[in-house]
Amino acid sequence: MQLRINRLVKKICGLSLLFCLSAASISLASGSDAVANDTTAGHAEKGKLEPGKLILDHISDAHSWHLWGHTELPLPVIIYSKEKGLDIFSSGRFDHGHKTYNGYALDGKNIIAVNETEPVDVHHATKNEELTASLWDFSITKNTLSLMISVALLLWIFISVAKSYTLNKNKAPSGLQSLIEPVIIFIRDNVAKSIIGEKHYERYLPYLLTVFFFIWINNLLGLVPVFPGGANVTGNIAIPMILALITFTITTFSGNKHYWQHIFAMPGIPKWVLVILTPIEILGVFIKPFVLMVRLFANILAGHIVLLVFFFLIFIFGEASLTTGLITSVPALAFTVFINCLELLVGLLQAYVFTFLSALYFGMATAEGHHEEAH
Repeated sequence: MQLRINRLVKKICGLSLLFCLSAASISLASGSDAVANDTTAGHAEKGKLEPGKLILDHISDAHSWHLWGHTELPLPVIIYSKEKGLDIFSSGRFDHGHKTYNGYALDGKNIIAVNETEPVDVHHATKNEELTASLWDFSITKNTLSLMISVALLLWIFISVAKSYTLNKNKAPSGLQSLIEPVIIFIRDNVAKSIIGEKHYERYLPYLLTVFFFIWINNLLGLVPVFPGGANVTGNIAIPMILALITFTITTFSGNKHYWQHIFAMPGIPKWVLVILTPIEILGVFIKPFVLMVRLFANILAGHIVLLVFFFLIFIFGEASLTTGLITSVPALAFTVFINCLELLVGLLQAYVFTFLSALYFGMATAEGHHEEAH
């Protein structure tokens, strides 16, 4: 029993690294989603609060990580183009998006090329359209760094648990081991084994455990308001997309004859009905991972937005008058705490739902027909 769990833990570590590389590559490829983390963002020129901009800044990716006040953690900017080659420098060179550096500037959500090679104010810079179109942005953004932190945390947890199994053979679990083992057993017995079946579940268990802990830890980190938490990783569509794509790929390559027969020509169905049913079944093959992606993305993103909306009610009413702000702060903080506690449950539930549905798709792909079972 302990030996099997030890092996599973080691597989989870390997798959976690694979997830980090795959998801980070998608996140980097969608570099246009990264936004400048301007500490003055969300405020109009006269100092008026703009909650909408602040909320969008929080849920979006960024080239720096805001810590507090006017303090932020600059992140590496890695830009490649055929004309200029590879450029690596700190995002702090952009001065919160106000200045250009080495022929580059932050234009809202994108890094663009400008004609000015010397540092100038972005309002006086001119965009180089041709060079901008050829840029490849491989920058380490806020979500990418958070992804690396979560995977490092996963590796630390499971390597520690694996060592505990090695050092404490035939002993009762303790510490992290006692916390992780019941979760592993629950996913194994109540998800993998019960849905996929005794015959095939062990092939998919390492992936199911990895995706569960990966999503759960990232969901929890997203609710922590201070560094290294607060990033909207699973609420960034790139991450759920790569996870759903992995589930889709495993399902597709695991499909047996019985599975594909039901997709293309369901037994016992009249041919004229198959003309309608078969296209629907084929479409369903692609809709399932799409729904898997959207469910995780939308739930986590909505949770972050609702939390921030309740929190900003204090400042919105406070701008009207101090008394109104103080009166509003009590119910607003109460709702914020309540929603935050609810999000703790939602974070766990979304990890479970994604794992459960992935197991369901694997079970459908490997299920055997009644005729095959008879033999």
